[in-house]
Amino acid sequence: MECFFKPKAVAVIGATPNKAKGGYSILKNLSLGFKGGIYPVNPRYDEIENIKCYSSVADIKKPVDLAIIFIPARFVPAVVEACADNNISGVIIESGGFAESGAEGKAFQKELVRIASTKKIRIWGPNCIGLVDAVNKNVFSFASPVMWKVGLAPGNVSLIVQSGMLAGGFLLDTISHGTMGISKVCSIGNKSDVDECDLLEYMLDDKDTKAIGLYLESISDGARFLNLCRRSKKPIVVVKGGKSKQGAQAAMSHTASLAGNRAVIKSTLASAGVIETKDFKQMMDYCRALAIYSKLPESFTGKIAVLTYSGGAGIVSTDYIEEMGLTLAEFQNETISRLKTVFPDWMPASNPVDLWPAVEQNGPAKTFEVAIDAVCQDPGVEAILLHASTGNAVMDLDMKKMSEKVKKSGRLMFCWLLGTIDAAKRFHIDTQKHGVPVYRELYRSVECINGVFSRHKYIKDIKEYEKHTYPGKIPENLLAGKTYESLIFDEFDSKAVLKKCNIKTVEEEIVLSGQGAEESANKIGFPVVLKGLIKGSAHKTEKGLVRLNIGTGENAKLNFAELQKGVGANGKIIVQKQLKDGLELIIGFFRDPQFGPCVMFGLGGVFAEIIEDVEFATAPLSMGSALHLISRIKSEKLLNGFRGAKKLDRNEMAKILVSLGNLGCCYSTIKEIDINPLIVTDGIPIVVDANIIFQQTVEK
Repeated sequence: MECFFKPKAVAVIGATPNKAKGGYSILKNLSLGFKGGIYPVNPRYDEIENIKCYSSVADIKKPVDLAIIFIPARFVPAVVEACADNNISGVIIESGGFAESGAEGKAFQKELVRIASTKKIRIWGPNCIGLVDAVNKNVFSFASPVMWKVGLAPGNVSLIVQSGMLAGGFLLDTISHGTMGISKVCSIGNKSDVDECDLLEYMLDDKDTKAIGLYLESISDGARFLNLCRRSKKPIVVVKGGKSKQGAQAAMSHTASLAGNRAVIKSTLASAGVIETKDFKQMMDYCRALAIYSKLPESFTGKIAVLTYSGGAGIVSTDYIEEMGLTLAEFQNETISRLKTVFPDWMPASNPVDLWPAVEQNGPAKTFEVAIDAVCQDPGVEAILLHASTGNAVMDLDMKKMSEKVKKSGRLMFCWLLGTIDAAKRFHIDTQKHGVPVYRELYRSVECINGVFSRHKYIKDIKEYEKHTYPGKIPENLLAGKTYESLIFDEFDSKAVLKKCNIKTVEEEIVLSGQGAEESANKIGFPVVLKGLIKGSAHKTEKGLVRLNIGTGENAKLNFAELQKGVGANGKIIVQKQLKDGLELIIGFFRDPQFGPCVMFGLGGVFAEIIEDVEFATAPLSMGSALHLISRIKSEKLLNGFRGAKKLDRNEMAKILVSLGNLGCCYSTIKEIDINPLIVTDGIPIVVDANIIFQQTVEK
């Protein structure tokens, strides 16, 4: 990637003096910032912008690291091959007309893929606006040179954006408002070779990048992407486009039907510590906060003091704080005493702190100074949400002095701002220079506080969870010895496989007669369940093949006779111990087309597909990732015991998830494993029903 980010010389193929063309903008942007050699290439001109122009790449006799190409698509493959022959390490193709445009364009792009794989050259694009590096003033893009007049403000947030014009919009919007600096903006377009994983890997080691935002419509290598996110010490924020449930339409099992693209993407990103946002401004705002507060003290949990000039705004802030799982700090007596030194006698001091009566009595400078001092000395306060108003002399604040005091105390500070347009812009820019993120919407302010604390919690949780280890070793030749004509193992055969993987299953037996059903029921102990199993079918309840609460041997015999009619000559009937009522869970394994092998965990039973409280993680799992997966379901509180029930043994549950993931990864013939329900009995999860579904006939 060095040839793209740190080239010593750049060729511009398609350079032109026509200011209405992209080839001109590329050359102009280079001349305004790039410090290395610049070589325009266009056979029509001897020079452009007082720079010598070359007829072809081959005519450039000096070393060139990077070529930027902006010519019609039909000419591009030959030019890229010429660049490779001239020892150019990388090309950025900014012209369109490739896979996004039809059959001919797809053929051009296919040829680019061939060249990248056979020649020693990396290809960025096509159909993109390239790279803008505001820190090093390297603009390798046809983005309008007007950005230089507006001001290319350097910052510490880098963006990787799949849409070219969206990347340009990000850039112009950000720099023209002046409220956020940028390190790098990378538009990757059609991703014929260089993709988001290549760029993300580079950003993880880039000293100029503190937080990374991505807009992606697809993920080229899901497993690699998630691995990079997991090992990242820098916060990563993603807007993912193109999420749908189409992948679940042909589901054979509960697992597959719950694993729609949207659910898997959201959950697997969360499992890797990625913060997913819904829109582009939200992504930028999160990145801004996370770049400033990328590392928090270990003890922080999200206790906030709100300093406001409006009682109503304080109440709404409290609502948002509670909604997002954060906490209003409880002030110590000393803090309240300090606040009372500026409050009127009739005014109580509490959190949120309504400072307006104190401002009327003492002025803003003294009031806010005392308030900041008070909350910064309170050990129960970790972050401060400051409500500010500007454009009104009554509320002028010394943000430099206040921010220094907060920083010295080890607290965080976020600012919600209202004010007149010009004054607010100045306040916004100046305050962020002091390391305080500023937002124009109150909800977004609290959202970004939550984003910072959520990432901190993820890091702490994973660190704690990874103290637990479990190999989850899978026996060799587990599926050997038999040919299975059906693609679905029935419940009995599936649980036989799971037992060999040290996964606890309910006690059960196959019975061949009514007398056998009675004897097995007496041996297992009442109440029992009788189930009919049909070859090649995953579900039984819908077909009336499950009989619960059988309390006598005679009833077992009668139900056997009825089930025998339903399953036919090739079916099976099993007698199973009926576990006492307990929390029902669902787990599963499947192969996602984007992320590969995945494990699912969630609330189970007959309502699994209605409630859809499930989470996903890629396999194989460590104990840490399994424990984190368990903690992410919305109904997590149920796992801690409900109405007198014993809480779930999370370590035992995590071991099952580790083993399940290992089983699916060890045997490539396994397409899905569906386990629903696991019933939590005395804290231990026990498999009650299961099916293993194969991609092809198993024959070992």
